Amino acid sequence: MSGDVIIGLDGQPRCAWAGTGETAFGRYHDEIWGTRTSDDSAMFEALTLGVFEVGLSWSIVFDKRDAFRKAFREFNVAKVAAMGEPDVDRLVRDPSIIRNRAKIEATIDNARAMLAASPRLATLAEAYQSTRSRAPRSAAAVPKSTARAEAFAKQLKSQGYRYVGPTSVYAFMQNVGIVNDHVHGCFRATDYR
Repeated sequence: MSGDVIIGLDGQPRCAWAGTGETAFGRYHDEIWGTRTSDDSAMFEALTLGVFEVGLSWSIVFDKRDAFRKAFREFNVAKVAAMGEPDVDRLVRDPSIIRNRAKIEATIDNARAMLAASPRLATLAEAYQSTRSRAPRSAAAVPKSTARAEAFAKQLKSQGYRYVGPTSVYAFMQNVGIVNDHVHGCFRATDYR
């Protein structure tokens, strides 16, 4: 095993960033990250967490994940799209989340874009699925962005989405399983078929 994969307490080899698997971070690695989904709420959550991650570390955002769920109505797209200025003002004062007005407003705008855009986000994401046939050999081989992520980000911006640069879109692609960046040796690493 390389230093990019560690053996968890359950005997499973995992990407080193996930730890030994018994924490919330480890469960996220095991159950969500890189798992294919087309569920609107799951996709909206991944997009939103990416918005809030811009300029911050993933661990800061991840630690507030449950609070974001509560603040943004369990990531129900229609309910978030219906939020208005009073909701923004309330969320800017909520210490349980990242209180960035621009990112809060972008999240609401992204819910509106998600409802209005055609094709659906899940269908659009499918068009940008990775064509890579092997797992990355190391954590250093995992890119921060790709040409597909850049094209996807442009497409999303053209549909009215905000805070969707190539890096945050690539993270979104990883989260919803359009890209599987579990490193070689991790039990979650797969080939694309």
